[in-house]
Amino acid sequence: MRALIDTHVLIWWLIDLTLLSPMARAAIADDQNQIFVSAVSAWEISIKYKAGKLPHVAPLTADLERAILGEGFTPLSVTIRSGELAGSLPLHHRDPFDRMLVSQALTESLSLISNERLFDRYGVTRLW
Repeated sequence: MRALIDTHVLIWWLIDLTLLSPMARAAIADDQNQIFVSAVSAWEISIKYKAGKLPHVAPLTADLERAILGEGFTPLSVTIRSGELAGSLPLHHRDPFDRMLVSQALTESLSLISNERLFDRYGVTRLW
């Protein structure tokens, strides 16, 4: 399986595994699966940490890229195609970070590991 990990799932994986569903934890831990982390997640974590919304991620902000690569995750860049799709998606979900993650999952044919049920309205394959 090839899957994109949602930002909050990435944080939970790196900081507190107890918040993950057993299915999500198993999928991420399975070496046969290729797990992608979007550049959008790094951007979201940095912005929300700086704004004081994610104080518990302080240990990650020192070198998030190293933490991601250390887990064997694959970085995923933002493409123009994904940006166009994100901008044209219906406003089922208003968070621009989440809309971009949905767009990337759709354009790259990836499952999306997330507990966000609103994502289902976009037709993305969601694993939780």
